[in-house]
Amino acid sequence: MKKTARSTPPPNIPYLIVLGAKVNGDEMSLSLLNRANKALEYLEENPNTVIVVTGGQGKGENITEAEALKRFFLENGIEEEKLLVEDLSTSTYENLKYTKDLYNIDQAVIVSNDFHLYRSIKLAEKVGIKGHPLAAETPKVVKASLYIREYAAIIKMKIFGT
Repeated sequence: MKKTARSTPPPNIPYLIVLGAKVNGDEMSLSLLNRANKALEYLEENPNTVIVVTGGQGKGENITEAEALKRFFLENGIEEEKLLVEDLSTSTYENLKYTKDLYNIDQAVIVSNDFHLYRSIKLAEKVGIKGHPLAAETPKVVKASLYIREYAAIIKMKIFGT
């Protein structure tokens, strides 16, 4: 997990997929905000990259995770034409599968929190996307519990495939 999180994506990859995370009402969680800010850094250096915002609407969320991300990027000067939306997914696998199905993306920078990237890249490969990891920081207050949960998710993925 840590090796994947330390990777640096190459420049000028055509797409950047920001994986969804919790929204509190209408506000992005710190995890999602960190992902959005990391994506923005890549976009500043690679202005031709198209962004795919992902994530459906879960419990306690007034808007989809994709909508929260879309609003963030629009507020930070990204043109709407450079934003693609996948707003039905409820899991990492669905984020990537639905994105592939909607937009037929073969290669993308995948932005998530550091603990989550290893599995995200493996799931991207499974759906036919060559993923380049871009790690956002995981908030310290939830880091230990999320790493434990992610190890369990990796074991599940290796057993069941998703």
